[in-house]
Amino acid sequence: MTIAGPLGFSLAPFIRKNRTLYNWFKPVSNWYAGVSGYRKVGLVYDDLLVEERPDVERALARLTPRQAYDRAFRFKRASQCSILHDNLPKEQWIKPEEDVRYLKPHVLEVEREDLERHKWDTIAVERRR
Repeated sequence: MTIAGPLGFSLAPFIRKNRTLYNWFKPVSNWYAGVSGYRKVGLVYDDLLVEERPDVERALARLTPRQAYDRAFRFKRASQCSILHDNLPKEQWIKPEEDVRYLKPHVLEVEREDLERHKWDTIAVERRR
């Protein structure tokens, strides 16, 4: 079980394994996601990741053209909401079931590749006698 991964510190794997903790934290997490407001302007959770990190930049380059287009559209729509100081109409809000982690698998794959590259780069080669 990894607590700190490429996306930062997380207790989520531990909480998901413990049924009691999951039942306590799930309503709080749903409330927090609603209060944070990113769904009200049409963004999904992975749109909030910091793009300037090298692993996220490489993960963004691996998106399909459709995913990249959808991401750009969501950002343009959220920018328009910000300019107008208003949220989208309620029927256009992102529903919790639509808020899927489309970027996380790519970021994790990039992190695994970096770890593998680091292992291969630090191999000590010994000469046979």
